[in-house]
Amino acid sequence: MKKYEIMYILKADLDDAARKDEIAKLHGILESNGGKVTDVKEWGVKDFAYVMKKQTKGYYVVIKASAEVACLNEFSRLAKLDNSVIRFLITVDQD
Repeated sequence: MKKYEIMYILKADLDDAARKDEIAKLHGILESNGGKVTDVKEWGVKDFAYVMKKQTKGYYVVIKASAEVACLNEFSRLAKLDNSVIRFLITVDQD
């Protein structure tokens, strides 16, 4: 399995419980498809440089994960359908 870094932005107006549930759901997608989340960093709420999906700020989360391509494809598919996810980016981890 290759190592990846995944950054995603959640809606800033989610309450703490909803945000924790959303984060657990997204990590569960990876783990249920054979991936493994190794590190989670929550950056918190940040202002955007421009409006995205009618939002001016978002809650940033950066994770490191080991996964196969099929696992990442499923994460991408479900993250695109999730209304709480504003944006996400998957990159190959260079560490």
